[in-house]
Amino acid sequence: MSWNLSGSYVETCSCELMCPCNLSFDHGATYDFCRVVLVFDILEGAVDGTDVSGHTVALVADTPKVMTEGNWRVGVFVDDAASDAQLDQLVRVFSGQVGGPMAGLAPLIGEMLGVERAPIEVVDDGLRHTVRIGDAVDFEIQDIVPFGVETGEPVRFSGMFHPAGSGLTMAEAKRSQISAFGIEFEGKTGLSTSSFAWTA
Repeated sequence: MSWNLSGSYVETCSCELMCPCNLSFDHGATYDFCRVVLVFDILEGAVDGTDVSGHTVALVADTPKVMTEGNWRVGVFVDDAASDAQLDQLVRVFSGQVGGPMAGLAPLIGEMLGVERAPIEVVDDGLRHTVRIGDAVDFEIQDIVPFGVETGEPVRFSGMFHPAGSGLTMAEAKRSQISAFGIEFEGKTGLSTSSFAWTA
């Protein structure tokens, strides 16, 4: 089986700036937990011959303070425009069943909370990134441009272990309300990347 996905990525989580988990999974979160939403807006992709271009997948997770301890609780949203075949293939990729970056996270998941279809809207407007998933998720983050940087370029960290890629743009939440799969939080920070590209 072969597959490939590419697109844009945006995230918000319950940590304060900056999220220790993104520096390294074995660093504890700001609080006694990490509650996070990972959103993958797929521009182009196919999984075992099924075209999944133009669809969006979001993972909502509740993890221990130290993520490498495992026992993550994870729920998955797939946009409601996906066909049954597209949904099935996307769930296979994002649950780590067919290799790729998510397979590295699969051993950390202790409980799958389910898969739901929902309307998902992702808007990238310069430094601002907004996500709405039905009535369950509504957040907006803004990339951080450091004081004194005249180019307007936001802060990027590189060399990270993260499913979206090894380089992430740092951002902070302007608003964040999450109530999904029994996971509730108001986000404190956020991370965004301009793109991700997976092949397996």
